[in-house]
Amino acid sequence: MGTFAEISRYLVQTAFGVLLFAVLVRLLLQLARADFYNPISQFIVKVTSPLLRPLRRIIPPLGRLDSASLVLALAIQCIATLVVLALLGFSIGNPLLLLAWSLLGILSLLLNIYFFGILLLIVFSWIAPQSHHPGIALLYQLTEPVMAPVRRLLPPLGGLDLSPILVFVIINVLEILLRGLAQGVGLPRGVVLGF
Repeated sequence: MGTFAEISRYLVQTAFGVLLFAVLVRLLLQLARADFYNPISQFIVKVTSPLLRPLRRIIPPLGRLDSASLVLALAIQCIATLVVLALLGFSIGNPLLLLAWSLLGILSLLLNIYFFGILLLIVFSWIAPQSHHPGIALLYQLTEPVMAPVRRLLPPLGGLDLSPILVFVIINVLEILLRGLAQGVGLPRGVVLGF
């Protein structure tokens, strides 16, 4: 791959990655019923609303799941993959393969969001345990639906919460499964956001 193609791929993946991250965070915040009035939530809503508003007229929500956000995330992932493949001089003949690659990429990004969100919460609990920063509050609200069931299984021992360790193990097992699935469907490395 030439230098120009590598730079182009990096810029395309960064731009699409930031947009995809915002859409996925909005989806997760809605699923977690996070504070809508948090300034960071407001920013995410303002960034994603221009793309989501037209989709919501066509695609209704499925219970608490904002299906328009999910469809938008899938579309962003598919477009990013097609653009990267075009930059590399390849094309994809089977649209179902593109859809499978995109779904795997989104699942991988969701796991990364939870992994790094929990990791940040652990760090902040050490350096700023009594902080009321809106970012920390939002991280807590975002990760609590994943952490709460694990905390019920593994209660704090002597004031020490070991549940993040179990969540990290589960996330790593799921990532290994996703990598196996990605190899099974022939997903090339570095083409899809998240892999």
